[in-house]
Amino acid sequence: MGQDERDGSALVDNHSRINIEKPRWDQSNYWGRAQHFFVTTNPLNLLKTNADLDRAQEIVTKYKKQEKLPGVTVDELWKAKQVYDSAFHPETGEKMVLIGRMSAQVPMNMLISGCMMTWYKQLGTSYAMATTGAVGTALGLNRMVKVMPPLIGRFVPFAAVAAANCVNIPMMRRKELSEGIPILDSNGNKLGMSKIAAREGITNVVISRIAMASPYMILIPIYMNRLEKKGFLKRYPWSNAPIQVALCGLILTFATPLCCALFPQLSSISVSSLEPELQDQISKSPNAPTTVFYNKGL
Repeated sequence: MGQDERDGSALVDNHSRINIEKPRWDQSNYWGRAQHFFVTTNPLNLLKTNADLDRAQEIVTKYKKQEKLPGVTVDELWKAKQVYDSAFHPETGEKMVLIGRMSAQVPMNMLISGCMMTWYKQLGTSYAMATTGAVGTALGLNRMVKVMPPLIGRFVPFAAVAAANCVNIPMMRRKELSEGIPILDSNGNKLGMSKIAAREGITNVVISRIAMASPYMILIPIYMNRLEKKGFLKRYPWSNAPIQVALCGLILTFATPLCCALFPQLSSISVSSLEPELQDQISKSPNAPTTVFYNKGL
């Protein structure tokens, strides 16, 4: 029976041990991954008080130490783990600043992206200039759109964001590209380091990020262009930014978890696709696997 099928109302102390280090839902299928990211990126977790966070940390810490948790149900255990994951660093265990939490992804991106699309001529270029590889994209497109319909100009931020992701993510993870990332067997044992797996993981993250931006950066410009043609924005010019920020928030609430789930967090790769030296190293291990795993990152 899978962990998501357990009786959530059962008391933790009267139930078999649950591995809360792994997601509650089956990560081998898309919907299981989507459910995991829906709770991980839930912006409502930002409303949790310090007392709520401390309580969640206490439950998770005690459970890991196999201490008794009288009165705590399986559902409450999972909710505590989800709140804990939304606020505490996965490696250091320290409470993260508000804007750096996974639960802050939607509201932070909502404000940044909404404002960017409202003042797309200036902010689209400014955002792109923050990443050297995207400068040409934004500046070149801004020149081109001067002789094109207004709707085309509204897509400049999307092109800039796509180009920036193609530069930013590999740059932030360049150490992984030069040194590789850990390769694991099905039991989580480290078998070596692979640059090929790093490239594959980073590529998947870039695709997910661009896919995440696509719905709101394509649909909202079309919608706003229609409002502009109907004269709505001329009658109510103050509504431009609020409408775009609100629409960004609505779409990101669903796009963020659904696009994070496009690829498994613990992705697999064939041993035959790895570096020759790593293939040799793995082939010498007992019960050498034909498929290995790696964490693709976010």
